[in-house]
Amino acid sequence: MADKKTDKRDISKFDVETGSVPARSSSQEIAAFMEAARRTAPVKGAGRLIFALDATMSRQPTWDLACDLQTEMFKVAGGVDGLSVQLVYFRGFGECKASRWSRDGKDLAALMQKIDCRGGRTQIGKVLKHALRETGKERVSAVVYIGDAMEENIDLLCERAGELGLRKVPCFVFHEGRDAIAEGAFREIARLSGGAYARFDRSAASELAALLRAVATYASGGRKALEKSGGSAARQLLSQLPRQGDS
Repeated sequence: MADKKTDKRDISKFDVETGSVPARSSSQEIAAFMEAARRTAPVKGAGRLIFALDATMSRQPTWDLACDLQTEMFKVAGGVDGLSVQLVYFRGFGECKASRWSRDGKDLAALMQKIDCRGGRTQIGKVLKHALRETGKERVSAVVYIGDAMEENIDLLCERAGELGLRKVPCFVFHEGRDAIAEGAFREIARLSGGAYARFDRSAASELAALLRAVATYASGGRKALEKSGGSAARQLLSQLPRQGDS
């Protein structure tokens, strides 16, 4: 039985659909995730970046390999001064959770390694809805999403991506695999939100790290900061970003 005296304000992971904090974890792994997240103090910085992951079973064949690269991407984002990052993931039957905001990329990377894949449908709509809710509280600079499939109503996803675009919250979508339906959806989400699309390929680990650093630079300083940073990754993002996307 759960301890009734537990202060829910101390639990840092919540359901992104309802905004409520779950009373109990579903497994030992998630309990460890929650405990580690609880110790991560929330902070406010110059920029806020949501880092969202598809953790459904279709990613299991490459999850262990991709996890190392995703961890490195977290560390890169956490190394950008003034940038707060929040981890969001979905998997299983309607499970979609978010950590607290943090500037410590290593802590966030450790949290992510507690996640394992579970069968279920994609919940990209919840991620976009969560981003809209969060930016309504305090401006979110950008969303990074990594996934390999899309099993939802594309029109609804496009509507929410368009709302994020109107609020100047670009989505930078990293696509693992070659699923054509997912690619079409991901490109539209990126376009309508004013973001960018890129492949998520472990063979190009250094390129992806550079791309994420460029995204983090954009999230913390806007288009002008990205233009000043230089490099091929910055140029690749700038080629897709609309001019009016600058904050």
